Amino acid sequence: MDTPSQLQQVGAPVRKNRWRTKAERRAIVEETLLPDASVSRVARRHDVNANQVFHWRQLYREGRLGTTTNFLPVRVTNEQREAAQESDFIAQPGSMEIKLSKGTLRIFGNVEVTALRTVIECLI
Repeated sequence: MDTPSQLQQVGAPVRKNRWRTKAERRAIVEETLLPDASVSRVARRHDVNANQVFHWRQLYREGRLGTTTNFLPVRVTNEQREAAQESDFIAQPGSMEIKLSKGTLRIFGNVEVTALRTVIECLI
């Protein structure tokens, strides 16, 4: 005679909740941000519920999962600023003005991406 303690259930394996570090959650979220990435596919690959990944994406956008790089605050405007008139700078398409504590960096025309990245990395 079988007793309840001797019976074994056969079926789907028990899924144990796994606690993930901020770095793991950030890495999973960053996978979903790649072009043509599917949140559900990334979630399945890491054995995570897709709704959980969407929640982590929200935390990531809010900066609550930490960051791998330092970002500078950026504000894009279409209007010319009054301060620009004082310094004889007229914003044109393809121009960029970066206000720094020690001065202003102005970039005109086409800029090589690697050169711009190097300048910005030096500012951080």
